[in-house]
Amino acid sequence: MPTSGDHAGARTHVVLLPSAGMGHLVPFGRLAVALSQGDGCDVSVAAVLPTVSSAESRHLDALFAAAPAVRHLDFRLAPFDASEFPGADPFFLRFEAMRRSAPLLGPLLAGAGASALVTDIVLASVALPVARERGVPCYVLFTSSAAMLAFCAHFPAYTDASAAAGRPGVVGDVDIPGVYRIPKTSVPQALHDPKHLFTQQFVANGRGLVGADGILVNTFDAFEPEAVTALREGKVVSDFPPVFAVGPLLPVRFPERDPAAGYMKWLDAQPARSVVYVSFGSRKAISPDQLRELAAGLEASGQRFLWVVKGAVVDKDDAGELGELLGDDGFLERVRGRALVTKGWVEQEEILRHGSVGLFVSHCGWNSVTEAAAFGVPVLAWPRFGDQRVNAAVVARGELGAWEQRWSWDGEEGLVSEEEIGEKIKAVMVDDTVAKKGVKVGDAAAAATAKGGTSYRSLAEFVGRCRDAGGRHD
Repeated sequence: MPTSGDHAGARTHVVLLPSAGMGHLVPFGRLAVALSQGDGCDVSVAAVLPTVSSAESRHLDALFAAAPAVRHLDFRLAPFDASEFPGADPFFLRFEAMRRSAPLLGPLLAGAGASALVTDIVLASVALPVARERGVPCYVLFTSSAAMLAFCAHFPAYTDASAAAGRPGVVGDVDIPGVYRIPKTSVPQALHDPKHLFTQQFVANGRGLVGADGILVNTFDAFEPEAVTALREGKVVSDFPPVFAVGPLLPVRFPERDPAAGYMKWLDAQPARSVVYVSFGSRKAISPDQLRELAAGLEASGQRFLWVVKGAVVDKDDAGELGELLGDDGFLERVRGRALVTKGWVEQEEILRHGSVGLFVSHCGWNSVTEAAAFGVPVLAWPRFGDQRVNAAVVARGELGAWEQRWSWDGEEGLVSEEEIGEKIKAVMVDDTVAKKGVKVGDAAAAATAKGGTSYRSLAEFVGRCRDAGGRHD
């Protein structure tokens, strides 16, 4: 844990407030551990129980067991009638329930003796006023890329300009000042509907960012130089708060679990950089037809592969058998030996760290991208929804891998065929240039987090600000 000078008196207490979903929870856990190590800060994580998914619940249990210095605060929600939003995504519903419970955050901060609050971007517009009223500095941890942060910060002005031009709610290509263009086809699907619950939350949070004491983002300067520089220099939004690029936030070392032994032992038996790891994250399920094309493509590629299959939006609802999901045509038998296919939860960072993994076929959730960057594993980007096409562009621009932009995502017609999938995987796996560029990104990530590196210094500056604020409020 980087330090920023000597501070007398009581230790600074930083309260972290993540929202729902592993994409949000994981970086908050990593930040909590980083802050609590050495002579860092006292840290608490304010979590809502029960969680939306089983994965979140397991992760919280493992986090508090592995990092006893990190305390758990119970953030209780106000009554919330989900029937107001029929058919809404369960994670978006939790976002809204937490946002409406923001007034309850004040007593929680007071009771904890908080020196500073770090809130999830999803809660920014409602958490910031509560913290300000309590005199507690409030920072935002942005859990996606710096490019997506720039998009989020600029999008309210974009929608205002569209409305003024007589095109309210119409979203086309978005040119982010000082960064680059986000094409219409890469804009998160929900944002094309101005009445969508997520759109309303996203615009409110984008407007609220300017009121934060600072923004932490899980990236590093060398990986996203344009976006990080434009944000810091006020090119995206004038008078923007300080931006602390503190990534890649390093994985928490959890005690080994018995179920992990199966896939790790299998990886141990494979040659170096010979395995294609395939995972589309914890957040969305791929259609059955596309799953079967993917299965056939992996088989046709001729490569070894480890594939984590997801069959439902929320893992508690994922009761289907592998054979049922993939089609009962003998696929699992045919690939036995050169492949391992599972529906079980895996520790992804352990897999990406393993020397046998040579390629990551990924949806480009930001945690997955930063983990691949940290371990120098090339990515074949296949974004599915939300921020993932913006992140896939970061992968391509940052030379961490390749993005086949023609491949469809949620809401678009057409399947990506087994032939396309198999040929692309094989081509990327045999391209030595891709592998070398991946290693180069891994080296840059290691330099950023090493003592004296850009991310190390950013985290130290953030800690120093929290300590200074704690001294004023103790």
